[in-house]
Amino acid sequence: MSESQEPPEPNSEPSPEPEPATESGDARRAVSDPAALKALAHPLRLRILRHLGIHGPATSTTLAAVLGENTGTLSYHLRRLEQGGFIEDAPDRPGGRERWWQAVRGLDVRRPAQDEMTDGERAVASTLDRMRMEEDVELARRFMEDQANSKGWMRGSRSLSHLTAEELGAFHDAYLDLLARFAHGPEDASPGARPVHLRWFGLPAD
Repeated sequence: MSESQEPPEPNSEPSPEPEPATESGDARRAVSDPAALKALAHPLRLRILRHLGIHGPATSTTLAAVLGENTGTLSYHLRRLEQGGFIEDAPDRPGGRERWWQAVRGLDVRRPAQDEMTDGERAVASTLDRMRMEEDVELARRFMEDQANSKGWMRGSRSLSHLTAEELGAFHDAYLDLLARFAHGPEDASPGARPVHLRWFGLPAD
C-alpha cells in the first residue's frame, strides 16, 4: 500500500547502490536530509500530500475547503513541504494570484542512518513513525473488515524467509523498483484506475 503520489515511507537506511531507475530510465530523486523528514512530521502535511496524491494539483484555497483549515495555515504548511522538496508548482495550470501545487513524482525518501542523526532528529523520526503506524493500523483494520467484499481491490501477502541484512536491503530496493514500475499519479493513471494504498515491512522473527 504506497499512497499514490505520496512519498515512499521514510523507514530505510541509505543504500550504497545507485538509485533505482524509473521506467523512463531517469534515476529517482533521493531525499535523505533530516530537515526534509521534519517537514513530513506533521499530520496536516501528511493529509495535504495524500490529497494531492489522490486528487492531483490544488491551491491553498481548494485544500483549505477540503481539509477544513484556513488558507493562511495551509499556505504555511505548503511552504514547509516545498522547502522539504515534496511539492512543486504544477505545470499547465492557469496563472493568477494563487499557486497550484502538485506532489513531486519519483521521490525515494531515505532515512539517514541512526548514528548519523542527532537526538532531535531521531525524535522527529519517531514522531513520523508513530503517525504512520496509526494510519497503518487503520488500514489493516479496513483490510480485515472489507476484503471479502472488495471485488479484487484488496490484495495482500505474508511470508517468512531467512535473509542476511544485506539480502533484506536488496529485497527492499527491489520493492522500490517495483513501486517505480507501477507508479502512477492521477494525471497518468489508466482508465478505471483507483488510488491504492501499498505497504511493506520486514522484521526479524526470532
